[in-house]
Amino acid sequence: MKATINDVAKQAGVSIKTVSRVMNNEPSVRQPTREKVMAAVEALNYQPNLAARNLAGTKAYSIAFVYDNPNAYYVIDMQNGILSACKKQGFELVIHPCDSTKPDIIDEITNMVRTSRIAGLVLTPPFSEMPEFVEKIKALDVSVVRIMSGDAAPDDLTPCVMIDDHAAAYSITEHLVNLGHKHIAFIAGGLEHKSSTERLNGYKAALEANNIKVTPEHIIQGEYSFDSGVEGAKSLMSLSNKPTAIFSCNDEIAAGALFASRLMNIAIPEQLSIAGFENSPFSRQTWPKLTTAHQPNQAIAEKAANLLISHTRKHDNSVSEQLYTPELVVRDSTTTIN
Repeated sequence: MKATINDVAKQAGVSIKTVSRVMNNEPSVRQPTREKVMAAVEALNYQPNLAARNLAGTKAYSIAFVYDNPNAYYVIDMQNGILSACKKQGFELVIHPCDSTKPDIIDEITNMVRTSRIAGLVLTPPFSEMPEFVEKIKALDVSVVRIMSGDAAPDDLTPCVMIDDHAAAYSITEHLVNLGHKHIAFIAGGLEHKSSTERLNGYKAALEANNIKVTPEHIIQGEYSFDSGVEGAKSLMSLSNKPTAIFSCNDEIAAGALFASRLMNIAIPEQLSIAGFENSPFSRQTWPKLTTAHQPNQAIAEKAANLLISHTRKHDNSVSEQLYTPELVVRDSTTTIN
């Protein structure tokens, strides 16, 4: 038989209401009592019926992950991170992929919030970087936490988890410069994502700091996709002024650039160094494995979800901020220039 809240209360020697307070992580419960209840929960393998709780109560116990991103690895890491926080804190997760360019996107999200009884939303780019969209979502009386690119929140609309793409891109570019490269190309991701701009600016800043002129024809606009890497590398390696290194805006682009280079019989890294960004599975599935920047997406998502749940429970309107800086990971796809 599946354990019930009554079974937990009986084993812990407390009231059903106390068990409920513990499961809802309410601060009024004393620590010794909380420990007794959680010991009973673990012993009985008790799983609260979150759907029933949502229907019966006045509080919502679901949060939503709203995204528009073609990178499956990124989305899965985000989902797993948010889900981890939800499981630990007794919340359900609603996953809502959508098209950020749709004219009725606000109506779509509004309907989702109301029908699913959403307490809060985790927003990732490009939604998190659309202030008017965020203001309209906040008007629905739900909490919002944004995951954004930059070293500081651009406003005080919501709590934010920031990713310092600029500093990480600077680090990758400087690594290539230190290997002796002076002709370093850049393949960008979608311009609707601020991360693309931040990574491009970090790349430019590192070149300028090392007295290397930024070459416009070495900067290729693309999307966060394998195909962009393929087309970008083909375009770059057809130039008379060929680069000796390519810094791609993410690992998927870099994997495409590596694939195209091999088709052109270019040896990696002996003739061309290639670096990516994010340390996704793409970076470890290529040969050679990609130099990249480790962006802990799952940890970032879990931090954002914990921040969101904290705000929904405390009705805390203060704005807080967390900062992550992806760290350089050197692998075999980059080497000193011959």
